[in-house]
Amino acid sequence: MEEILRILEENNKITPEQIAIMLNRDVDEVKAAIRKMEEEHIILRYKTLINWEKTEREFVTALIEVKVTPQRGEGFDKVAERIYKYPQVKSVYLMSGGFDLTVIIEGKTMKEVALFVAEKLAPMESVLSTSTHFVLKKYKDEGVIFEEKEKDERQVITL
Repeated sequence: MEEILRILEENNKITPEQIAIMLNRDVDEVKAAIRKMEEEHIILRYKTLINWEKTEREFVTALIEVKVTPQRGEGFDKVAERIYKYPQVKSVYLMSGGFDLTVIIEGKTMKEVALFVAEKLAPMESVLSTSTHFVLKKYKDEGVIFEEKEKDERQVITL
């Protein structure tokens, strides 16, 4: 099962037939394993990674450090749930260290992100503080390097 997951994580367009060949397994066995993992929410979604900087789409991504007071009897889960329900929130992580939650959001402009933090996130009753960091450029995401430098294949000649 883990082998199938690793293959799908690397390439979500690969077919069960190709996976079966790679793993020397029966195609029906691979299809059944994938279906079971989908039903059990082990496989949540098939995703394509896009380099949006090469398109016309204008948007900003921000990482927000959030310090919170955990809810009695529910810990951080209830606060995280309130935050992740906003459509502009792409990810929420519980962290160790100097802050509690990392919230990753997208907006059309920096002002839109700042307004979200000021009007929606910071005023939440259990939020103690926020610190917003804007992503200026992505070099690598999901294990994929966005723009690899071309190697200079010319030979150095010295006199």
